[in-house]
Amino acid sequence: MLTVMLNTLSPSPFLRTQQTISHCFSSSTIHLFQFSQSQKKPLNNCLPNNRTERGIEFDIGDTFFRHESATGRDLGVLAAALYRKSKGSLRVLDALCGCGIRSLRYLVEAEADFVLANDANDENRGVIVKNLSRVAEGFGETRRWMVTNCDANRVMSEFYLQKDFFDFIDVDSFGSDSTFLRPAINALKLDGLLYVTSTDGFSSGGHHPSQSLAAYGAYVRPMPFSNEIGLRMLIGGVAREASVLGFYVTPLFSYYSYHGPVFRVMLRINRGRINKNRHYGFVSYCKKCGNSQAFSWSEVGQMSCPCNDTRVSESLVVSGPLWTGPLHSADYIEDMLTLAMQWEWIGNGQGKDLEKLLGQMVDESDSKLPVGYIKMDEVASRAKVNSPPLNTMMSEMIKAGYAASRSHIASNAIKTNCPMAECIRIALELQQSCLGVHQAT
Repeated sequence: MLTVMLNTLSPSPFLRTQQTISHCFSSSTIHLFQFSQSQKKPLNNCLPNNRTERGIEFDIGDTFFRHESATGRDLGVLAAALYRKSKGSLRVLDALCGCGIRSLRYLVEAEADFVLANDANDENRGVIVKNLSRVAEGFGETRRWMVTNCDANRVMSEFYLQKDFFDFIDVDSFGSDSTFLRPAINALKLDGLLYVTSTDGFSSGGHHPSQSLAAYGAYVRPMPFSNEIGLRMLIGGVAREASVLGFYVTPLFSYYSYHGPVFRVMLRINRGRINKNRHYGFVSYCKKCGNSQAFSWSEVGQMSCPCNDTRVSESLVVSGPLWTGPLHSADYIEDMLTLAMQWEWIGNGQGKDLEKLLGQMVDESDSKLPVGYIKMDEVASRAKVNSPPLNTMMSEMIKAGYAASRSHIASNAIKTNCPMAECIRIALELQQSCLGVHQAT
């Protein structure tokens, strides 16, 4: 049941008063909104469990909270702030808000005009309101925030039906629950931002292919770059849902974190259907030679690896359909870097991890780089040598005319268009060179 608190009403024209609601909703939906002072829980019923993030104090109460997810929250706030800067206003829906720290940060740091903080667990309402009360709630058209306790899909569907859309929707869901995707797309303005999540490492690793198929429409099999597959699986799932509704997606950034694991993707949604040959297809990995490649739908039934003379081979592992296009927009991430510098989150010895992450995302945006990455351990195993130094390998690849960058997903891996056979040759030459130096000394 959706409970809207009297002291946290939205600036939405159809959610201002009980009289307004009765005019805007049919009798079958009015019961979703209850205004009972007796049902409101006291704000001091939560045990103090204070935290601080980017200088903002908040209480996590008994909610599920991960300090390690702060980087994902940083990225979301930067994107939200850029949206407000470019559009002039910002309405945010935090569909699964937990203790409300994301909602609070969108209000304080991104200067959102309005935030709807929703969490289905009514037990969390006290701590959410306590945290958001650090920002004056305002009144009428200047109302800054609202708290609801309802199933997120129902909240998004109600706003969609009333044509009251959001600029930015954050869906920080658990596992591979993709039921939120279509309602979120529906409730979003054109050119709005959708921040989605998956924490299903088993599906991205190819261990639950039936689950990935059910959730994201992709049959995923084990591959060495499974965590990148997880991001592409998530983007592909959103792209599929958006296409059904007549929209297309543009990834602005894609972030993987090992804790959880957590896959988070920021997408811009616009009108238009996905092109049959545009970034939505299949990804292969050849266990025999170690190369990976992307295939379009027109190549279904003709997939093969050059190492097998174009014949179908059991060594070829195929997953899909997935997103096969860029994971990030380099220009957008440059804007995020600029804003982070202005906010003094990075630079002058501050925020080295965030600056490194955003820098790697820019490097990963090189259009010459294919799907996947190559782990140095796999190169060493195939070349039967010690694992070569990553930076040295990258330098040699670039000298040979290949594109190469570090991967933010795997610390000992390189994204490159250098074939595995060439990687092995370079590794062997480096080993020989190293042995020659030792012998000379």
